[in-house]
Amino acid sequence: MSPLGGGSLLLAWQLKGKHVLVVGGGDVASGRIESVLAADARVTLISPSNGLHPLTKSFLDEPYNITYHDRLFAGVEDLADVDLVLTAIDDVAQSHVICSLCRELKIPVNVADIPESCDFYFGSQIRDGPLQIMISTNGNSPKLANLIRKKVEQSLPEHAGEAITKVGELRTKLKERAPGVGGAIGKRRMRWMIDVCTSWEMEELALLDDQMIRKLLDDGWEKNAVPSPGELGARSSHQAYKTTPNFLAPVVFATTLSFVAGAACAGLFLLSRRR
Repeated sequence: MSPLGGGSLLLAWQLKGKHVLVVGGGDVASGRIESVLAADARVTLISPSNGLHPLTKSFLDEPYNITYHDRLFAGVEDLADVDLVLTAIDDVAQSHVICSLCRELKIPVNVADIPESCDFYFGSQIRDGPLQIMISTNGNSPKLANLIRKKVEQSLPEHAGEAITKVGELRTKLKERAPGVGGAIGKRRMRWMIDVCTSWEMEELALLDDQMIRKLLDDGWEKNAVPSPGELGARSSHQAYKTTPNFLAPVVFATTLSFVAGAACAGLFLLSRRR
């Protein structure tokens, strides 16, 4: 067993409606803005207009929840009612000032390119609808994180995001039909959902619509069974998933896991050498 310590706590942070301050509007800042907008955050951007990246400008041109100030960071007054701060500016001294103010006010802060001033890191992310996967190197090597992300992304099945969305809809309808938290009903719901997810292919789950969900609950849940997609009248229109034989999937995924594990071991070795 590997010793504990030296890592970060990876969380899915719910930012919906939270107030995020972004200082800087360049290339790095545009990526930060995109990430927090995807999480439905309320954004305030402070940056002179002559330094705005085209992507940042495009966000300002759309009806996103962004308040823009065409100026430099003014001081502690800019931190009022802020839940999270992201800085991406070339002024290192100013970055340290903003970081110190955030620490005094206990506001989580990320300072681009200064890992020791970060309360959290941005990893290399995969997103497909509700599916989100983050690869983090704890600030050691963003480039390696990006390479590992590409390896993982290649191993993911087609239509994974669609399938997750549809399974979420099925789960919601099932809880409406069989409400309750915990106990026997909760265990049965969990077991049945597991059976559905493991019995159906990813592309088949992605084909679920309202009529199929209703029939799956009627013929499956109510009868304590898991009908096949064919029994529900499903006809796959997705062909890409079938181009790779099923017996190769474990090999591809195992190769990816080996790559990730090797990279993680290398990272731990480098960290241990630095101590």
